[in-house]
Amino acid sequence: MASSIEAWFMDDIHDNPQLPHHRNPQELVSPHYLAELGVLHWKLNPDRYEDDEELDKIRADRCYNYMDLLDLCPEKVENYEQKLKNFYTEHIHADEEIRYCLEGSGYFDIRDKDDRWIRVWIKAGDLIILPAGIYHRFTLDTFNYIKLMRLFVGEPVWTAFNRLQEEHPARQSYKMNFGGTPVKAH
Repeated sequence: MASSIEAWFMDDIHDNPQLPHHRNPQELVSPHYLAELGVLHWKLNPDRYEDDEELDKIRADRCYNYMDLLDLCPEKVENYEQKLKNFYTEHIHADEEIRYCLEGSGYFDIRDKDDRWIRVWIKAGDLIILPAGIYHRFTLDTFNYIKLMRLFVGEPVWTAFNRLQEEHPARQSYKMNFGGTPVKAH
């Protein structure tokens, strides 16, 4: 697992979500802290995704047998603005969320154990795994384009459970495995 991913605590300004939203002064987050929250990361070669042995090993080790590709940009997605708004609504999933950035860039925002937002900037070559039950959201950065490989165990289920989901079994399991305090609605 590489440690080249960029992450930081976000400011409390709620304007354009596609801006970096660094605090002043910046407060960077280490890959080690992300791992404590259950967030895993690999740096791979996106030009070799069709025959990458390391990607194949990750997929085999974690039983990811479903794969598709998604180009997310205004020109290629119907109802683009609404989709981006939906992705940016805070939610959890009952399963891991696995994304491999092949081109472009974007932000996954996750909540830490103290309910603070951490912004994780994924770029070409970043494979990220968010654990089931972690509160998160996604948006593009100002380049407005990302090509993602989506991986899944079994048939994909894209159901998002919008916050507040403290009683959801995936959230309960997440809290048991990674700690954290109960959170409130925002």
